[in-house]
Amino acid sequence: MHRENKSSVQLIHLLGFKIDPTFKFLIMLLILIVYIFSLAGNLMITVLVHLSRNLKHPMFFFLSHLSLCDIILSTNIVPNMLHVIQCEGVTIPFAACMTQFLFFGTAVASECLLLTVMSYDRYLAICNPLRYTSIMNSQLRFWLVILCWFSSFIVSFVAVIMMNTLEFCGQSTIDNFFCDFWPIIKLSCSDTSALEMEQTLIGIPVTLIPVGFICVTYIHIFITILRMSSSSGRQKAFSTCSSHLTVVCIFFGTMVANYVVPSSGNLLNTNKLVSLFYTVVTPLLNPIVYSLRNLEIQSHPLLF
Repeated sequence: MHRENKSSVQLIHLLGFKIDPTFKFLIMLLILIVYIFSLAGNLMITVLVHLSRNLKHPMFFFLSHLSLCDIILSTNIVPNMLHVIQCEGVTIPFAACMTQFLFFGTAVASECLLLTVMSYDRYLAICNPLRYTSIMNSQLRFWLVILCWFSSFIVSFVAVIMMNTLEFCGQSTIDNFFCDFWPIIKLSCSDTSALEMEQTLIGIPVTLIPVGFICVTYIHIFITILRMSSSSGRQKAFSTCSSHLTVVCIFFGTMVANYVVPSSGNLLNTNKLVSLFYTVVTPLLNPIVYSLRNLEIQSHPLLF
C-alpha cells in the first residue's frame, strides 16, 4: 500500500496561471524580457566585482553573492514558469519538483542571511569606522559568506529529506507555477505536523532573527547618523546604506506578504502574484537599485 501511494505521485502537475489566450504571448514576452535583464544585471555585478580592483570593498563582495542568489533564484523558476504558461499547466517528475524546491529554498535563505550580513557590514562602516577594516577583513567576510550558503543549503536539504519520508496519495496537483514547501506537503496524506514544526523551528532563526538583527543594526545606524555634526556627513553616511535598506524592504516585504498572509480562498491568486514578484521582478530590482545608487559601479570603465 505504501508503494502504491508513493508511485501515485511520481508526477506533479503544476497549474500555473489562468491567462486569457489573447494576452498569453505578451505576458510570456514580458516575463522573458525581465528575466534577461535580471540575468544580465546580476551577471554584470558579479563579473565587475571579481574583475575590478576598485570594487574590492567588503560591501561589493557581499553584493556579488547576493547577485548570485538572484541568478539561481530566477533561473530555477522562470524557464519552467514560461513552459507552464505556454502549455497551460505541465507535469514534472516528483524528483524534479524536490530539486526545484531545494534550489529555491537555498537561494531564498541565502539572500535572507546575506542581507543580514550586509546590515552588519553597514553597521561597522558607519558606527565603528576606525575598526571597520580590521574587523571586516577578507577572512571574516569569506567565512560569513560560506556560513550563509552552507546553512541555507542544509536547511533546505533537511526539508527535502523529511518531505521524501511522507506518504503521498490521491491529488498530485499544485495550484502554482513552481514547487514550494506548503503546496508540496498539502499533497501528503500522512501526518505532516512534525515536518511543519521542524520548518517552524528552522524558519525562526533563518527569518525572524535576521529581521530582528537588521532592525537593531539600523536603529544604531540612524542614531549614529543623526548625531553627526555636518549635514554632508549625514548625507554621505545615509547614502552608503540606503541601497541595502531599499533591497531589504523589497525582499522581506514580499516574503512576508506571501508567507504570512493565508494562501486559501480568493487570496491564492494574490499569493501567486506576490510569488511572481519576488521570483521574477525582485532579482531585477536588486542590480538596478545598487547600480543607480552607487557611483563606483556607475563610473566603472567596463560599462562604457
